Amino acid sequence: MNATRHIEQEDLALYAMQLLPNDEAAATQQHIAECEACRRELAAVRADLGLYAQTVDLHAAPAQARERLLKQIVKEKKIVPISAATAPVAAAPSGENSAPQFGGTTGSLFGSAATGTSASYLLEDDPPRRSIAARILPWIGWAAAAGFAVTAGNFYHQRETLRTAITQQSVDVARLTADASAARQIMDTMTDSSALRVTLNRAQTAPVPQGRATYIADKGSLIFLASNMEPLQPSKTYELWIIPADGRDPVPAGTFRPDERGNASVIMPPLPKGIPAKAFGVTVEDQGGSQTPTLPIIMVGA
Repeated sequence: MNATRHIEQEDLALYAMQLLPNDEAAATQQHIAECEACRRELAAVRADLGLYAQTVDLHAAPAQARERLLKQIVKEKKIVPISAATAPVAAAPSGENSAPQFGGTTGSLFGSAATGTSASYLLEDDPPRRSIAARILPWIGWAAAAGFAVTAGNFYHQRETLRTAITQQSVDVARLTADASAARQIMDTMTDSSALRVTLNRAQTAPVPQGRATYIADKGSLIFLASNMEPLQPSKTYELWIIPADGRDPVPAGTFRPDERGNASVIMPPLPKGIPAKAFGVTVEDQGGSQTPTLPIIMVGA
């Protein structure tokens, strides 16, 4: 603990990895139970260790770490003094053998009878510490967790890549299907023997601007191609009209503006089905078109 009676971050990390000795671990656990600040710091340390275990790559232990581990395994012995005698040796009666019964030798334990003192020592191991397995096993757990995290990350990445590819393929298939359907509809309209084909010319003038309409009333399919059309002001547009054979009001069939060569087209505009056409006409309207034709009709065909 530091001067403010909080546990050092290094000790918290060792405690989180279960590497503190038993006595220090017990004291740390007791302090954490009473200290809110240390509990928060421990939670942060554990979170950092969890992130580290999920992102770190597995590597072999460095040579210095291995050497330190072997030095811990091979602990040095230390010499501790033993009291001169746990119990005084009773003097034998005069004339009797006064040698104590320790292997038939005379004198004090492992000492010299002549000095009358006992300076004997006994070899003893260090105080019991945590086993090597107890220190290594937590690291094995972190390594296994890191390996599982890397493997899971690879599987997740492969799954997301495959899902993205499948989604893109689905979009491509839908687009190609729509294009094929539109092309088939255009081909059917162009080749249908029941289609009404009309050539439109400028009304009451020389047939310089020209338009050709291909129309199938039952399907509501219309293809209109125009050529030699005069350019318009930016605020104006041409609009194609279907003049019904049953006397209803003209039906707008789409707007168009010619290119620099005077060519224009209206391909498959949204039309109601079943409108029999008496004629077709073209007017000049404001940009965006109109719901009723603006006179005069500059092109007409039947």
